[in-house]
Amino acid sequence: MTDRHDVVIAGAGPAGAQCARDLASRDYDVLVLETESESEFPRQSNKSTAGTFPSMMASFSIPDDVVMNYTDSVVLESPNDHYAHHQPGAVLEFADFKRFLVRDGRENGAEYRFDARVSKPIVEQGEVVGVEYSGGKEVYGDIIIDATGPAAPLAKELGVSDLERTNQAIGVEWEFEGVEPNHPDYADLRDAMMLRLDHDLAPGGYSWLFHTGGDTAKVGLCYIQNDSHKQRARDGMGIDDYLDYWLRTDPRFENAEKIDGKQHRGSAHIQQPGQLSTDSFMAIGDTVPTIDPLWGEGIHKGMKSARAAAVTADACLTPREHDTSADRMELYDNLWHQNVAPKARTRLLMTELLYLAPNERYDQLMADLERLGEDALAAINSGDLVAFRKLLHVSDLPILADFVRDRLDI
Repeated sequence: MTDRHDVVIAGAGPAGAQCARDLASRDYDVLVLETESESEFPRQSNKSTAGTFPSMMASFSIPDDVVMNYTDSVVLESPNDHYAHHQPGAVLEFADFKRFLVRDGRENGAEYRFDARVSKPIVEQGEVVGVEYSGGKEVYGDIIIDATGPAAPLAKELGVSDLERTNQAIGVEWEFEGVEPNHPDYADLRDAMMLRLDHDLAPGGYSWLFHTGGDTAKVGLCYIQNDSHKQRARDGMGIDDYLDYWLRTDPRFENAEKIDGKQHRGSAHIQQPGQLSTDSFMAIGDTVPTIDPLWGEGIHKGMKSARAAAVTADACLTPREHDTSADRMELYDNLWHQNVAPKARTRLLMTELLYLAPNERYDQLMADLERLGEDALAAINSGDLVAFRKLLHVSDLPILADFVRDRLDI
């Protein structure tokens, strides 16, 4: 008997599990294949800083018991200054969050198979009809979804993934105790999520401290392996060396100790996505470049992409009009660009310019944000070019010129 389902999803991360959760609640027969064993899930894939905002929590009915700490503000730091913005948020216990999504999906009827490593799509007459996994096992579905992240074994084989190594961001994070979130020489980071722009610590990227209550925090950094990083990187230093350097030189970590087993590593791509779907297939979450290019937040974007895929599957699998052609599946692409990452190109350009700026310009940026008022940061994050232009100074002309030359390969 053929092992067949309405929808087969590869990957039980937030995007894959949320998509299954949505589809199962609509009574679709949905199967999720996950590489890890159920007893260890999600040990190997517990890779997110897991900072998010109330809009995500409310939109996807996420319970309070997966939250480590509710925060009151977002703080941006430069080498010598900072800017604080009132913005409620939540730092999740990422493993608990992922387990909740799986558990809730199962209660709605989704089927999960763990220890199921997806290897390649099954293609018949030019159209994907199923998935091969775990050494030759096969499963078939009307719609196949790749939610495996940058590995993207299905999307790459089908020509949907176009992830570029030069746009890959790599990150490392530890959870610490003994952190001093209210050090007198720095901004008050109690109940705050802080991002620091400082090439000395993260050349071509940023570092962060997310307060998780008391004297504990998630602390890490990431950078994109781009020209900005190459120009500013120190010889012989890798990402762990930069994190150790920050820990040694910042007095907030003078008494900090790493919590055993609480290290997280991950990668994502900061680029404009190309194709997102094809016949009977969609790529969601970090399988395509979904991370927020300015804030770096990926959970809400991934969850939105999951919902867009579920809506698309629902539209394509109606009994009256069962149509999974590429033209019909393109609904997902449209929803992605409208609802998941609107103005993605503009916001990506802003990010690229931001990473080109020298450290002293980051100090000026803090003063500019203070001058422009609370609405400025939200407007810039939304891709508002008018708001972005208000940040520009005559001294930025060389940065803009370098950016244009690099784009035109002059």
